[in-house]
Amino acid sequence: MSQIMPLLFASILIHSGGGPVTGFEIILFLLVAGGFMLVAICRVIVGDWIERTRCHNWPTVSAIVDIASVAYYEPDSLLPPLKARSYNRYYKATLTYIYRYPEEQMGNYSREFAEKENAEAWANSYKGETVKVHVDPRDPTRSVLREEDL
Repeated sequence: MSQIMPLLFASILIHSGGGPVTGFEIILFLLVAGGFMLVAICRVIVGDWIERTRCHNWPTVSAIVDIASVAYYEPDSLLPPLKARSYNRYYKATLTYIYRYPEEQMGNYSREFAEKENAEAWANSYKGETVKVHVDPRDPTRSVLREEDL
């Protein structure tokens, strides 16, 4: 998607014959750009919804949070992130859990925080805890730890 926008803008400039860009061309460009952004945002929202509802009927097993880690992230893109955040940099707290279905498997669950202290406190509060995870019956290596199950 990031390559389409410059090409679209270049084609508008070429189409205009090298003359000044008209108001119609600017509005057309903004509408197309807005459409691409709307599709990208909807894709993320629908994808999250599908993942949450699909795993709802999967069998649940107990898992133990074995590793709690925090990593610093700073976006390297000039485009805004797809998930709405009011800050550019963030800390990702990740819980790594181990479960048996039927053999030992591993999975991850992550949350984003603006402050490192909050991320560390949240992650450390689950270290060694037992949680409920949903396991894909067709592929036991796939599991989902839902926020509401924490």
